[in-house]
Amino acid sequence: MKKVIILFAALVTCAFTLRAQAPKFISTNGKEVIGTDGKPFLIKGTNLGNWLVPEGYMFKFKAVNSQRLINQAFTELIGPEETRLFWKKFQDTYITQADIKFIKASGANSIRIPFNYKLFTSESYMGMNNPNRGFELLDRVIGWCKQEKLYVMLDMHCAPGGQTGDNIDDGDGYPFLFTSAANRKQTADIWKRIANHYKNESIILGYDLLNEPIAHYFKVDEINPHLEPTYKEITAAVRSVDKNHIVFIGGAQWDSNFKIFGRPFDSKAVYTFHKYWTDATKAVVQEYIDFRDKYNVPIYVGETGENTDKWVHDFRVVCEENNIGWHYWPYKKLDSDRGFMSFNIPDGYQEVIDYTEKPRASFEDIRKAAPADRAKIKAALYAFLENSKFANSIPQKGYMEALGLKVPIK
Repeated sequence: MKKVIILFAALVTCAFTLRAQAPKFISTNGKEVIGTDGKPFLIKGTNLGNWLVPEGYMFKFKAVNSQRLINQAFTELIGPEETRLFWKKFQDTYITQADIKFIKASGANSIRIPFNYKLFTSESYMGMNNPNRGFELLDRVIGWCKQEKLYVMLDMHCAPGGQTGDNIDDGDGYPFLFTSAANRKQTADIWKRIANHYKNESIILGYDLLNEPIAHYFKVDEINPHLEPTYKEITAAVRSVDKNHIVFIGGAQWDSNFKIFGRPFDSKAVYTFHKYWTDATKAVVQEYIDFRDKYNVPIYVGETGENTDKWVHDFRVVCEENNIGWHYWPYKKLDSDRGFMSFNIPDGYQEVIDYTEKPRASFEDIRKAAPADRAKIKAALYAFLENSKFANSIPQKGYMEALGLKVPIK
């Protein structure tokens, strides 16, 4: 009997030890996001835009506005091998450990990382076709975030087939995700693979399943009914391997339309909306507050900003007064005061911009548009990388202080 008691005591001690060692995760309770300390956690941070999903406007391009189109232009200018090397250096330069330290020191508590699904496939993307490239890049930045205790949200900005139908998803100009069972299955499978990889990683805040689905250009009454079932399919795949992390569910029409949703279908869901270029008033977010109150579920704004410091401040106050967490867009941007950091346009870069605005519909057009000095173009692109380094980036004091953050000493 004594041996049984001793064995039982040992098992209880072991159980308590394992429980104490088990990682704690950000979670939800009713209308609140709950931190690992059991208290409400108001999300405050920024988006690492342009790093893993390059966007043309961040390069000062107009018509050439997605990674695919940027890649094509660069390939025409400096060739496929040099373009591949450029993207590799871009991924290693644009966001570094110093950037993560800076974000944390500002007072932010989290970041949102947009990514393209192709980083988890053998499809060519940013010069590579390595199905583990996404993990290599994310593991690195997540490791830095763990050191800083800066939480991470993973955002599928570009899904198979395209979920938006615009340059945002780097697709083919239509939200084909919702007309293709194969694309939806691939999306769910990639999310399952990601969730399985990070299921025990407590610095992960959660998974933003589909960024800005279904642009308003299309017959939305026909496409919108497919959105929530797609979310359910993806969430089921995630939950088959990971019951720890929050799933973030974005509305239709650029993450703005919650009317397509029924009752929440997951116990750890947060509903996310985006807001740009509106009035900075409570009226703008009232419909989302009403949704939160109706279903007793948290809400959060995943993207906002791109505006004056005054607007940034006023909308941030509106969000915080109504218990709405935020990730402002973006962290870093070329020649702009509308972000945490800016960097200067390099010498010779205007020729790159000019090339992207010339007709290039045929090979004859491409020959006519070609620069006289390709070495100069290559130098300008590498100067872009040099300027984008943390050491050469310029903190935007007004923008950051408008967010209630401080500007750390570099």
